[in-house]
Amino acid sequence: MARQDTLSKKPTKFAPAERAGTDEIKRQASLFTKAKVLGVLPDAVPCVLFVVNEHRQIVFANERIADVLSNGLRPSDTLGRRPGEVLGCGHASEADGGCGTTQFCSVCGMVHAVLTSQTGTADVRDCRVVRAPDNETLELRVWTTPVEVAGEKFTIVAALDIGHEKRREALEYIFLHDIYNVAYGLRWYADFLKKADPNQVTGFTENIDRLCGELIDDIDAQRILIRAENRELLLRPESLRTHALLQDAVEMYARHPVAEDRQLRIDEEADDVEMVGDRTLLRRVLCNMIKNGLEACRAGETVTAGCTAQDDRVEFWVHNPGFIPRDVQMHVFQRFFSTKGAGRGLGTYSIKLLTERYLRGQVTFTTSPEEGTIFRARYPVSSKV
Repeated sequence: MARQDTLSKKPTKFAPAERAGTDEIKRQASLFTKAKVLGVLPDAVPCVLFVVNEHRQIVFANERIADVLSNGLRPSDTLGRRPGEVLGCGHASEADGGCGTTQFCSVCGMVHAVLTSQTGTADVRDCRVVRAPDNETLELRVWTTPVEVAGEKFTIVAALDIGHEKRREALEYIFLHDIYNVAYGLRWYADFLKKADPNQVTGFTENIDRLCGELIDDIDAQRILIRAENRELLLRPESLRTHALLQDAVEMYARHPVAEDRQLRIDEEADDVEMVGDRTLLRRVLCNMIKNGLEACRAGETVTAGCTAQDDRVEFWVHNPGFIPRDVQMHVFQRFFSTKGAGRGLGTYSIKLLTERYLRGQVTFTTSPEEGTIFRARYPVSSKV
């Protein structure tokens, strides 16, 4: 049921925290159930449809809302709650004021769409909800429409799952862009070798091998991501050395085009620790951390990778001298968000997904203009996976 008015004076970092009490929510809900204001339409439309009051609390929801409810909630439990709280948004529980009141809510498409509607203007926005505790991402397109019922102002919210649309766009971009570029390079070398003197061949074999490695790596990255999101990954834990993992990832990207005019090195004081984990997934995380660091660098700058032993845990870290602006920080780890253009933004998302859903670890980052940016991934030394 709805929270009581004791929350009305709680602080907020974005939208107002005030809430209506239980009795008020029941009264407003009756405006829709008794009068049948929306007729049979709500349950006939192929998307989630609900109504929120001036405090952004749900007072009506159609049957479709059951498709997106989190952790055991039932449709009847939605009354009085805010959208992020019924969708399982991880930020909705970070502040006493709930959904809409954290710094992350300032970049939430749904909160903005509702607030715009409350000014009397309909709105439509895309919204990413990162659901706790598994970091599952829910991609929604949200339409908000202001409506007046019995002299009171409400907002009708329609939400459509566009996750498949976003995934298709990203996959098409990768095959049409990244993989095409590599394949084009291979084709160029193949044409050259047809006409080359045998004495000229040796110098190009390394480039061909590198391009083949990049092609396989791009395909493997997508296969792992798809299986991870579908909860189909099978873990294969084995005994590993942290320095060997770092060395493998660094060598993978030392000759990669993203490292051109940039330096990539392993910290001289990096600890070499024996741990148990899935080699393929850990390698994918480290490669994504390194590639992300290189992409954030300017020509002539250096990316440093390291490892630190911490009692029964081990921390891999990657430093780059760049600074992540405040507005971008709010989106880090979200699927599809990137400052690098359409179809990007899967690297940091994959880091968090693989680490926290499968490898029992934790991913964080710090950033400042003075110290640059450090991404950290911590794992247990001994795994029970």
